[in-house]
Amino acid sequence: QVQLVESGGGLVQPGGSLRLSCAASGSTFGRVFTGWYRQGPEKQRELVAGFTPIGSTNYADSVKGRFTISRDNAKGLMFLQMDSLKPEDTAVYICSAQRLGVNYWGQGTQVTVSS
Repeated sequence: QVQLVESGGGLVQPGGSLRLSCAASGSTFGRVFTGWYRQGPEKQRELVAGFTPIGSTNYADSVKGRFTISRDNAKGLMFLQMDSLKPEDTAVYICSAQRLGVNYWGQGTQVTVSS
């Protein structure tokens, strides 16, 4: 079993930066982080930044060049560095991991970008 907990969300002004963290606990062997998703008001959940099975990164067009995803699977940590934040980035950000073909989700952390 894998448990995921996000942290680092909060209120930030447009143009500001925020760094989200995801910490995993429970079973370790075979566990890999797969990426960050978000769900904003009146929007469905979407992939923000993720890892392919070979470790390459993918970003949504809306965040490309502004967000950077990183992970340390052995330490059970994943991060999302968010720069040049925009009001449309406002959402609940959710981390995801996989172990033995099973997907796991955190509860999410709120990010609000507003002046």
